[in-house]
Amino acid sequence: MNAPLKITPTPVKKTITVQASQRRAFEVFTSRVGTWWPKSHHIAKVEMANVFIEPRQGGRWYERGVDGSECDWGKVLAWEPPGRVVLSWHLNSKFALDEAVDSAVDVRFIAENAHTTRVELEHRITAADAEAIRAQVDSPGGWGGLLAAFAAAANGG
Repeated sequence: MNAPLKITPTPVKKTITVQASQRRAFEVFTSRVGTWWPKSHHIAKVEMANVFIEPRQGGRWYERGVDGSECDWGKVLAWEPPGRVVLSWHLNSKFALDEAVDSAVDVRFIAENAHTTRVELEHRITAADAEAIRAQVDSPGGWGGLLAAFAAAANGG
């Protein structure tokens, strides 16, 4: 039996400018992701309590449920504070953990001045259902909405 053909669509690219220093923008995106990530965007069977990105290359990117259970989303591929973080994303179009999904979320934090940072996100996807994943993460509830929620949190200080 042949393995399913893997497709690599055009990456999803989003940019947003926040009224925060580069260091604060990076910290809010990585260390305080649970303050802006919507509770509705979870994959575990139970309600999500928090989201975590472990602050090191090889660290986990995961959610913790209200019952204490944990569910991995991916790994930290690059940890370069305060300028860049790259996260693997191993969720298929049904938002189930799938190691066959080769996907990376590359986020760059570019200081425009001391109080303004441009955040550039690129989500590259290679998977059998890559077009369906791309459509979901490029939808209003995908990275555009997530970055808007992040900006609201980052702009707070």
